[in-house]
Amino acid sequence: MAKKNVLIVDDDISILRLLEAALKKNDFDVLKASSGEEAIGILESHPVHAVVLDVMLPGMDGLETLKVIRNHPLHKSVPVLMLTSRNEEIDNVIGLELGADDYIGKPIRYHELIARIKAVLRRAGENSESLSKKLVVGNLQIDLSFRTVRLNDYEIPLSFKEFELLCLLAKKPGKVFTRDEILDMVWKEEYFLETRTVDVHIRRIRRKFEKVAQSAVVIDTIRNVGYRLIAM
Repeated sequence: MAKKNVLIVDDDISILRLLEAALKKNDFDVLKASSGEEAIGILESHPVHAVVLDVMLPGMDGLETLKVIRNHPLHKSVPVLMLTSRNEEIDNVIGLELGADDYIGKPIRYHELIARIKAVLRRAGENSESLSKKLVVGNLQIDLSFRTVRLNDYEIPLSFKEFELLCLLAKKPGKVFTRDEILDMVWKEEYFLETRTVDVHIRRIRRKFEKVAQSAVVIDTIRNVGYRLIAM
């Protein structure tokens, strides 16, 4: 089986070397960048299966780099794990709003980072086995093989976690999923996440749906419980 390529983006050379050693020890191939601009260049020229991206970068910072990735037609679904040495909640919320799949705080616990990368890649692999399958709810079409979402025949760009969450709701239209159920089924082994993580991702998906006029599907909020996907 071919090794997975992980792109590490950090301007601290010592952290790059330590992360590279940890990832290679766990049978990953490693690509390195010390700036957001360099990272985008690597994504354009190499296959990348996951990105570990530092928030604090010179020039184009991590959040801006994440935004570029999520708006790119080829790289928008690549799982991105953010590194941050700041525990300010606003950074986490902004990162989630822009499409980050996870956050890892510094100092880095390497075993935890490796476990989270493996979990993200494992889910991506599971999804690739669902070839030529589609989910259809009203005027919403989800292609599981190509990981694309179309609403009113317009393609909706979603991050890795947004896609996973929407698929969960679309597999059982009308069913109410609690926030805890969504965390367990979408984030799985990723511990210590708050239910507001679900709210942030739902809000992002809704905003993207709202850009398409006359949508016939709605992510409905069930107060104090959770969410469901319904066709109007």
